[in-house]
Amino acid sequence: MSLLRAVLPAACAARRTTTTAGTALAVVLVLTAQLVAAVAGPASAARARTVPVEPRVVGLAVAGAPTDLAEAASVSSRTGAAIDQVTFYVAWSRGGDFPAADASRITATGAVPELTWEPWDPAAGLDQPAYALDAIAAGRHDAYLRRWAQQIKAWGKPLVIRFAHEMNGDWYPWAEGVNGNAAGDHAAAWRHVVDVFRRAKVGNVTWTWAANVPYAGSTPLSSLYPGDAYVHRVGLDGYNWGTTQPWSTWQSFGEVFGPGVAELRSLTTRPIHVSETGAPEGAGGDKAAWTTDAWAWLDAHPEVRGVTWFSFLKEADWRVDSSDAGLAAWGAGARRW
Repeated sequence: MSLLRAVLPAACAARRTTTTAGTALAVVLVLTAQLVAAVAGPASAARARTVPVEPRVVGLAVAGAPTDLAEAASVSSRTGAAIDQVTFYVAWSRGGDFPAADASRITATGAVPELTWEPWDPAAGLDQPAYALDAIAAGRHDAYLRRWAQQIKAWGKPLVIRFAHEMNGDWYPWAEGVNGNAAGDHAAAWRHVVDVFRRAKVGNVTWTWAANVPYAGSTPLSSLYPGDAYVHRVGLDGYNWGTTQPWSTWQSFGEVFGPGVAELRSLTTRPIHVSETGAPEGAGGDKAAWTTDAWAWLDAHPEVRGVTWFSFLKEADWRVDSSDAGLAAWGAGARRW
């Protein structure tokens, strides 16, 4: 395994309780040994389930990251809330090298970087044969993968990789049913990417498998999941779209995530994270009240160990500071969660 699923929470816990690097490393080594035992067999897996519940993770995805962290710093400063994880996005078409300096900029704030790694060219639509899942599984991008694996290993700090997210939808070329992708191709491509990192002996990556919240017509999660041996944690992206779209209505946080969390829990015992979420301002409901209710729902569902807020002005105003009331509600929950 690349790294125990708990390395990110362990790093966050170390951040909150100590600045001693040796302590954090010891936590990682102990937990990694327990994961190795879990993979070894049923008896060891039973012992691994005695690992204490991992700390919660509060994440933020902001415009400008990973180069410009001013917005994340401002949100943290204005609310007094620690940000444990900062998410950024990289398309494979960009090529180049792992942005070690940018990742270090995130770690310097005390947060862990999460790389959302997207196998596509964002300007080229759904039909992208070069990035078809079977092309990835066949090794046609291995030079790129090996280069990044070695660079991430050399960088050496904890990194979360969220590869090919929202794969159960139909809006990305890595979804099954588009771009020539067939059933089983996603899991095969996922395993191939992880295996490239394993062969490079990368030990500082936490692999997050993050689907969209299930909806009518989405691909069943069970047919896409690559297996616990290839995943450290699982996640869901979901939004309260309010009345911003012709097809959408105001939904509570529980209505957005409840069914998907139950489906994931039936599929795996891996920790569940809300990988992206947000609500619009002034689109059929009270965003501040929605945010307060979201934190309450998370309190009532301890199986969810992390939440990342998508703080962008994009299809709607998802920013956590879109209003003073909204920011106050976000901060009140983030400080205590």
